[in-house]
Parts: sequence; C-alpha cells; structure tokens
Amino acid sequence: VQGAGQALHKLLLSAQRRSCLTAGVYESAKLMNVDSDHVAFCVLATDEEDEGDVALQIHFTLIQAFCCENDIDIVRVNDVPKLAAIVGPSEVSGEQRDLHCILITNPNEDGWKDPDLEKLNYFCEERRNANDWVPTITLPE
Repeated sequence: VQGAGQALHKLLLSAQRRSCLTAGVYESAKLMNVDSDHVAFCVLATDEEDEGDVALQIHFTLIQAFCCENDIDIVRVNDVPKLAAIVGPSEVSGEQRDLHCILITNPNEDGWKDPDLEKLNYFCEERRNANDWVPTITLPE
C-alpha cells in the first residue's frame, strides 16, 4: 500500500505539470458528463469533519457509480491537507481548490504512458479482486 501512496503522489505531480488534473466535485462532475472517455483515474478525499457532510457523501456515491460504470479506477485519500500540499492552490486564481474529488485525464487517444498510473491501475485491480472497490491510499510524508 505504501508503494501505491508514493505512486499517487508522483502521478498527481505529473498530471499537474501536464495540465491533466481537474480538482473539485462540481468541476469533476462536469468533466465526466462532457468527456468521460479521457478520464484515467479518480481520487476522492475526505477528512474527519467531512464524514457528516451528507451532500458530499451523495456526490461521492454518484461519482463512484459513474467511475465503476465507465471502468475508471478510483481511490480514497483520508488526508486533504496532505493532498493540498502536493497539488497546491489553483494556478489560475491562486486560491485553495476543492480537493474532495480529483480527476486525472488523458488528453490524447493513445494516452500517456505513466508508470505510476499503471502501478495504481494494477493496485486497484488487485483490491477489486479482494472486493475492495474503492481502496484507501495513505500518502507518504
């Protein structure tokens, strides 16, 4: 699992450099509605204070269902501040983004071959075989 956390950390940085990262529940939902074929990976993130947010949990359920239906691998992260330290504020506005949902997109048809994305796809496949459909990943320190 530690290898998965490291792979996710590297993938987020790589996707951000390539402008292949969409952050935010609403932004992600819009993208999935318009261009789901190019979504390669989904990260859902919560903290303890989010557990009681019914609206957020409903959004998560819908996003998970959409990802399962469209064969998009999905993981959970339980540390939004750590995610914020990796992804940082919006490059456009400089403001902190909603990091509850992050999509990694693949802009071209043949896709970009990212070894960390492949590691995470393999990790998710292994977890599904153990009936863990949305595995939780711990990001490295």
